[in-house]
Amino acid sequence: MIGALLDRNPRFANWLYGFTPPEHGTVLLVHRRVYIVPTQLGALYVLTLLILLIGSINYSLSLGFALTFLLAGMGLAGMVHTARNLARMAVSVGRAEPVFAGETAQFRLYLDARGAFDRPSILVRHVRSRAQMVIDVPALGLAEVVLGVPAPRRGWLPMGRVMLETRFPLGIFRAWGYVEPDARCLVYPRPERAALPPPAAESAKGALRSPTPGNDDYAGLRAYQLSDSPRHVAWKAVARSEDMLTKQFTGEAAAELWLDWALLAHLDVESRLSRLAGWVLDAERAGMHYGLRIPGVEIAPARGEAQAGACLQALALYGSA
Repeated sequence: MIGALLDRNPRFANWLYGFTPPEHGTVLLVHRRVYIVPTQLGALYVLTLLILLIGSINYSLSLGFALTFLLAGMGLAGMVHTARNLARMAVSVGRAEPVFAGETAQFRLYLDARGAFDRPSILVRHVRSRAQMVIDVPALGLAEVVLGVPAPRRGWLPMGRVMLETRFPLGIFRAWGYVEPDARCLVYPRPERAALPPPAAESAKGALRSPTPGNDDYAGLRAYQLSDSPRHVAWKAVARSEDMLTKQFTGEAAAELWLDWALLAHLDVESRLSRLAGWVLDAERAGMHYGLRIPGVEIAPARGEAQAGACLQALALYGSA
């Protein structure tokens, strides 16, 4: 009920939590952002102390008073250590790798103790998805937390609010705080596998030749480079001239494959994006030179991880403001 009330009143939630999201850079959990209340075990602990106190007063038991105040002091000391275990901790975020719609985004948080004492049993929970992880943060050290957040739709997926909680050392108090870092993950459209469209007519004739590296026809020698395969070194020429030379080959120019939005006029928008994402993966897997045309974006033909990433990002952000 309280969570629903805070969701409907974001300004009140921001005032209550002590920050306005998203938070840029490293987030420091100052004392005013750490809340602490007794747990159920803590409530029983307090009830036990009251019973001991009443019994000691009723029967004038000196040892009963001593035990009651000793246990009360231990409880107060535990409360201080519980709050200390979380306060002044620094939280930063790492890069979240892109995923496809329907997969789980992996958000990384780094907890910095910023103190010469250990911080055991820190529970880190993603508020919306309930993904959580318990970790110990070493003194003057860092600890990495990975939270898996479902990514149901394409586009940017913000990390959202994260809760840090501890009940160390006695378990009778619960201290917690919230952070909402400026972190997001790019979600590609869910790929739909289908046959690739035919290459462009002007480059599919098969007679086009170019000096692009290949393994078909011998084209001469060139100076050796460190990235060259030893199998392509011209050892006979090296023996004659003592200069490292590499055999150079040419192959047929790869046909340019255009992945065009207009080819999928019979599909709705999301289905088109899913089909194009599947085509990008298949074309990259086949080692083809491919380009992408969607309304407002045209990516020239190329291949490689950078090309695939650029095409998939364009598809993921299509129609976003």
